[in-house]
Amino acid sequence: MKLKKLSVIFFMLFCSTLIYGQNEQLKIDSLIKIKIKFENEIQQLDGKISENQLKLIQIDLVKYGLPAFSEPDKIIHHLAFSLSYNEQHEQADWVAHIISPNVKNRSFSRTNDFREDPTVKTGSSTEKDFFIKSLKPDSTYEYDGFGYDRGHLAPSADFRWSQQAMSESYYYSNMSPQLPEFNREIWANLESFIREYVGESNEKVYVVTGGILNNNLKKIERGVNKVSIPEKFYKVVLDYVGDSISAIGFIIPNKQTDYPVISYAVTVDEVEKQSGIDFFPALDDEIENKLESAYNINHWQTEKRKRNLAPVNRNKLPEDAINTVMARSYYDQNAKVCGTVVEVHETKNGDFFMNFDQDFPEQLFWCTIWKSNIVNFSYNPQEYLINKKICVEGTVKQKYGKPSMSIYNEKDITLYEDEMNNKQH
Repeated sequence: MKLKKLSVIFFMLFCSTLIYGQNEQLKIDSLIKIKIKFENEIQQLDGKISENQLKLIQIDLVKYGLPAFSEPDKIIHHLAFSLSYNEQHEQADWVAHIISPNVKNRSFSRTNDFREDPTVKTGSSTEKDFFIKSLKPDSTYEYDGFGYDRGHLAPSADFRWSQQAMSESYYYSNMSPQLPEFNREIWANLESFIREYVGESNEKVYVVTGGILNNNLKKIERGVNKVSIPEKFYKVVLDYVGDSISAIGFIIPNKQTDYPVISYAVTVDEVEKQSGIDFFPALDDEIENKLESAYNINHWQTEKRKRNLAPVNRNKLPEDAINTVMARSYYDQNAKVCGTVVEVHETKNGDFFMNFDQDFPEQLFWCTIWKSNIVNFSYNPQEYLINKKICVEGTVKQKYGKPSMSIYNEKDITLYEDEMNNKQH
């Protein structure tokens, strides 16, 4: 009898547990449905916000960001950028876009959906202008490249806050042939340089980019459209927000370089001279002339790079001297290296490390004065040499992937100005 009662009790407990479990599962299912509903609504809301942001960018870009043009029908407007297509060279004369502070929102990754631009009436360049893709028997593809990257003019990373704009940046009308060692290094560094400025300043900038096109350019002969290969690329940038408005240009050869981005900074006037394009014509003439005739590289550098300087121009070096970039080619050789000491660090052991032209870890060249050699100096290196442009003489070594030199005596260091005076005399 007792066993029967226990069985009934256990059965009732089992049923109640089962009912409780079913109720809890219903609650979970209900919460999941609510979550999905809200996620869909949030996604739709994000889409509307992005759509309105793109509309504002289009209005703003047309108002201030487009270069001068005489044939409106040749101007193509996409969601977040506009361009002028050059049929002769099968690429854009220029691509204009705005980098918004939204770029800090890394919502979307590269789409890599390269495709022809349907809005180019004469037809844009295409995949077969850059490589031939053949299907192999194992269903994989073999690629026969022509030696050039499909280089973005308006970079896709500038649009990572909008999936639509990101995707449209892969139109071939936004591509130009770039050597891999250019596209993946100095050109990518320039794009990051400007994005970092936007991220830190929290201000939008107007950007216009293109290759410097002329009738003497070589072409990709194996391509179907014979796309021209620019020897140099330019980028001009305008910050027209707030009180500290500023503009700057960059012209970089389409080749590998060890020089930093700031070495290629020029005035917007210089880019206009070499490209034949009138940038930012909507600005008041007086403001435009002031902005385009000069630039302040310090304005564009983020706080952590404020002390970075361009290496000494190789045409402005003392006799028999090299700059900090050229030092890479002088390993295990004696040389006179000139640059600016932007950072001096004294260790606990009393050694001094000096970084030239750029702060650690981006220094282009560095020197060591060991504690045992301080007796050969009449000054404290940390106090006297900081921010001075100097020349050091000794054997160039490679250490930690950078050219370096050990300095043993004060006479191995001379002021750049003194070297130049001696050169003139």
